[in-house]
Amino acid sequence: MIADIIAFNAQITLIFEDRKTEEKRLKSFSKVELVKNIHIYDIDDVTKKPVFFTSYNASKTPPVPLKVGSIEELKQPRITDNYIELIKPVEYEGKIEGYVYIRGSLERLNKYINNKILVDILLTLFVLLLVLLVARNIQRRIATPIEDLSLLLQDVSKNHNYNTRAASSHIEELNTLSNNLNIMLSRTQNQIERHEADKQEINQLNQSLEEKVNQRTIALREANQELLNTLERMHQYQNQIVESEKMASLGQMVAGVAHEVNTPIGLGVTGSTLLRDKLADIQAAFEQKTLTSKQLERFINDGVENLDLIYRNLNRAADLISNFKRVAVSQDTEISAEVNVKSLLSNILMAMNAEISIKSPDIELSLPENLTISSKTGPLQQIFEQLISNSLIHGFESENDNQIKIGAESSGNNLEITYIDNGCGVPTSIKKRIFDPFVTTKRGEGGSGLGMHLVYNLVTQALDGSITLDEDYSDGTRFIISLPLGELTS
Repeated sequence: MIADIIAFNAQITLIFEDRKTEEKRLKSFSKVELVKNIHIYDIDDVTKKPVFFTSYNASKTPPVPLKVGSIEELKQPRITDNYIELIKPVEYEGKIEGYVYIRGSLERLNKYINNKILVDILLTLFVLLLVLLVARNIQRRIATPIEDLSLLLQDVSKNHNYNTRAASSHIEELNTLSNNLNIMLSRTQNQIERHEADKQEINQLNQSLEEKVNQRTIALREANQELLNTLERMHQYQNQIVESEKMASLGQMVAGVAHEVNTPIGLGVTGSTLLRDKLADIQAAFEQKTLTSKQLERFINDGVENLDLIYRNLNRAADLISNFKRVAVSQDTEISAEVNVKSLLSNILMAMNAEISIKSPDIELSLPENLTISSKTGPLQQIFEQLISNSLIHGFESENDNQIKIGAESSGNNLEITYIDNGCGVPTSIKKRIFDPFVTTKRGEGGSGLGMHLVYNLVTQALDGSITLDEDYSDGTRFIISLPLGELTS
């Protein structure tokens, strides 16, 4: 009980690391002679292991060694050398913030127990003597009338003779008991008579009820058959609706691709048309022998600009088609292999070094060195490449104080991977649609809107996992990827 009180009071002081307040509180136990030593241990934020926080030692009581290594052993009370020791966890909202060790003296407790035993023995002897005297008096005054009542009840119980009645007694209480017993016997007799009448009525009702149940059963069978037919029709309608939704989704995807690809191709056509018109002018001037060096120089400069425009936009169209192909093509044909997750991330960072160096983020990998998973290397690599590129393009607005953190831990039957950056975050307007195709904040600036849609398809289809955006995270962007743990090894 004392340990529970200390653990409850230590919650706030451990959370806020307020040693002075806790030391003042522990000194109040100087008036409790049972308590000799108290230790408070905190949980280190880095090692997650117990460390010494503060302690209390009673007057003329030497301190005891730290019990960090005996926490599990002392969770149950241990009695040694006339002392009792116990460790209790300090919990706050289901999380262990630390531990309380308490060591108490059994000397005063033993004296109290011995005195209590002596008092209990004397009190028991006194009560026994008093009971003996009272019992003799009761036996003389009321035992005989009670025996008569007992015989009466036995007769009623054995022979069901509810017509018999108890005799009156000179003792008021027993007389009241006899009268109440007679009333009970009379009511019981009346109740039995009513019960017989009700029994006959119930039999008649049961016969009528059986007929109604049979009728209802037939109606229920007909209703069930109609319900089954309705469910069958609903399944047919559902399949039709699913197919319609698939076609609508495909149409939306094709329309989106056409819209995205149409812009760069249109610009390329415009550039080639301008170049053809200028070439016709130069050809006419050449045939008429009026071509000047300035006209030729201007044609060359304009041609370079137009060709550059055509090249950029055709490359843009090719990238869009490539991204769409990566989204659409199934990755199920790739064979799973043992992949060291941290090694894979290191190789990806090395390959993307030129792209990463532009924004120079500080990248932290919080993964065990030997963490391996049997999975598909290609989809995993594309997922991390897309997430990193997304942070570089959309998240980081400057080149200073940029951070990316990638961690992994087991959670139930899954491997949970967290990807965090401290960029500008995802706008509220697109959080619900972040994984839809063609959703981007860089429209017209090189963003296709297929990156996160590709990541979603790779996680859910190629790797049979799930990915979610933490919409409540306010210090940037946080993605949570969950992959099956069944094939995980470490």
